[in-house]
Amino acid sequence: MFDLDKWQEIFITIKKNKLRTFLTVFGIGWGIFMIVILLGAGKGLQNGVERDFSAWATNSGFFWSRRTTISYGGFQPGRRVRFTNKDTEMLRKKISGLAYLAPRNQLSGFNGGDNVYYNNKTGNFSVYGDYPGYISIQKLDIQEGRFINDKDIEDSRKVAVIGRYVQKVLFEQEEPIGKYIKINGVNFLIVGVFDSRRSGEQADRDTQTIYTPFTTFQTAFNYGNNVGWYAYSVKDSYNVSDVEEEILSTLREAHDISPLDLDAIGSNNLEEEFKEVSGLFQGINVFTWMVGISTLLAGVIGVSNIMLIIVKERTKEIGIRKALGATPVSIISLIIQESIFLTTIGGYVALVTGVVLIEAIAQVVPPDGFMGPPEVDIKVAAGALGLLIIGGALAGILPARKAAAVSPIEAIRVD
Repeated sequence: MFDLDKWQEIFITIKKNKLRTFLTVFGIGWGIFMIVILLGAGKGLQNGVERDFSAWATNSGFFWSRRTTISYGGFQPGRRVRFTNKDTEMLRKKISGLAYLAPRNQLSGFNGGDNVYYNNKTGNFSVYGDYPGYISIQKLDIQEGRFINDKDIEDSRKVAVIGRYVQKVLFEQEEPIGKYIKINGVNFLIVGVFDSRRSGEQADRDTQTIYTPFTTFQTAFNYGNNVGWYAYSVKDSYNVSDVEEEILSTLREAHDISPLDLDAIGSNNLEEEFKEVSGLFQGINVFTWMVGISTLLAGVIGVSNIMLIIVKERTKEIGIRKALGATPVSIISLIIQESIFLTTIGGYVALVTGVVLIEAIAQVVPPDGFMGPPEVDIKVAAGALGLLIIGGALAGILPARKAAAVSPIEAIRVD
């Protein structure tokens, strides 16, 4: 039930102690503000990382050859492990958990001179030999034309799919589809243009890439039946780590590598990386809530102390009210009501300020930056505000009980 007299008393007290009220409300709101800002920044960082992860199938991985480190089967350590097309056929037959296996080769364009030509324009780019299914492991946005297909592999067609940066350097405003480029002196027909799903330097590196059919790459650049490394994805019912270990064990046996030589073949498991990143952000959220709740708790304690001071200042008034017939319940409700009011005002202002600031920052964050747009789950923020209001009610209980215990006769004697 609305009691006008109580609200008038509350506002009179606030008006008489403006600075104290402001500092109390500020201390309360700071906890909510910290939670909103930290959650927003953490979510922005998570959005940026997840955007880059969205360019990869998380049920996938890579493995590549290195040098042996243990003597085994009559071979001395230091022997270079070399993969071939036979390894591709063997793994496809033996590893039942593979959804897709993509052998890969690369001509690196970053360490040498220009290797790609179109008319009088040249460029220094990375050129890959790949299979059509690779696009299901590293997801690319095909802007024009198409990606490599099975017919390209079967017929060893000299076709190429170029990145958006390659198009910019070689063709500028000219339409690239249907044009020929020379890669290390070999003509390739452009059949597609792609863009990266990643951001920043990673996206720049992606778009400086040219994809060609794997079979064409081997013959055009004299790679024979050699395979540089592999990308793979696993079936839905399989665990990437289990399939990874099966692949590595099979290759060690096929290449006379000691079972104990874990460094002869390198590997990378994207599923594990994704879990690690997810765990990291869970930890960040826990840390955020710990900081925020600690700040809220400090604010609530501050409110409780202020209410104790208010009760002491109004001892005579409370005694008079009780002498005139005010019940302990009405005294308690007055103090708790004032405590809740202060925490609600502080929390609400801080919540709105934090959300507005996060939205303003989101408008100026570069869409392709390392950090994605910050954002706040309003339900979570509102839940924090509700928690603060409950804390405000609890903060008023001790001062309220002390006020209710005031003796009217003793209170009137207070100077």
